[in-house]
Amino acid sequence: MSNTLHKQAISENWAFQFLISSKYRIYRHLLLIAIISFVLYNSTPEISEPTLILCSFLLMLYFNMYILVPKLLFKNKNTLYSLSVVGIIIISAIGGYLFNTLSNKGDLNISLFSSLIVVLVAASSSVKLFQKWMVDKQLIDELEKSKTYAELEQLKNQINPHFLFNMLNNANVLTKKDPEKASQILMKLSDLLRYQLYDSTRDKVLLTSDIHFLEDFLNLEKVRRDSFDFLISKEGNLSGVQIPPLLFISFVENAVKHNNDATKSSYVNLFFDVRNDELFFKCINSKPVLKSVNNTGGLGLTNIRRRLELLFPALHYLVIEENSETYCVNLTIKL
Repeated sequence: MSNTLHKQAISENWAFQFLISSKYRIYRHLLLIAIISFVLYNSTPEISEPTLILCSFLLMLYFNMYILVPKLLFKNKNTLYSLSVVGIIIISAIGGYLFNTLSNKGDLNISLFSSLIVVLVAASSSVKLFQKWMVDKQLIDELEKSKTYAELEQLKNQINPHFLFNMLNNANVLTKKDPEKASQILMKLSDLLRYQLYDSTRDKVLLTSDIHFLEDFLNLEKVRRDSFDFLISKEGNLSGVQIPPLLFISFVENAVKHNNDATKSSYVNLFFDVRNDELFFKCINSKPVLKSVNNTGGLGLTNIRRRLELLFPALHYLVIEENSETYCVNLTIKL
């Protein structure tokens, strides 16, 4: 039973890939042309000019599939698309009439020819819509899986226990020396935990809220490390901009993790700029003189890239620059 289900899953997956994968595109087109040719060349005498009709069909078919559907139907310009289809039918009928007139044969069935054009246009539109639906569904499924995985990882690694212990211990010491500062630390830690536990479960959050979370995180790190400093620069109209939660924390965590230097001061500088419907983010951090033997983070960066691909397909640009003194992440997102 399990072998049968396994084979069925493989078969369904292959059929799915055949319909949507670009590597099978030429085979799909060849199969389509073969089917249309078989029907036309085996439908005489109803269709007396199969070669001419085949060329006309293919012209209309591909014009609809690669011009009208993606530029009109996929962009919800339904009225303009309907008018374009009607225009195709009228042009086809006029072309058939002119062919009958000029050839003096009059054996091209214009009604049948126009009806077949309608069937092919409708069929090709349905196929393109079905392909788009499957691609979108696959993307949504991958995003849901990625979101579930990210949420599980978030619950497992929300706050580094050592980091949390240090913050609470620092607050405990400061309750005697500087009660006001101890209270500020606890409030920031409370805000940070609240954001991770509750606000970040939403699909979208305000960019300003995510930046405030990063500020709390860096402030706590500054309390923990005497020789650490940070800067957060905000430019443009950030008000009202919404983004997926915890979009930048992985970059910031990575910057903090790998810039600890016992010999000199270290820093993390963040820059946010919103203009022309684009969000520009830069994270630049100092690098220690002595490199850490802990070379983790490669997998984290891979996960970040994957998440960006799922959240902003073809709408983001990520560049990482590194030299002997600094590590810089540049991210541009089309809003």
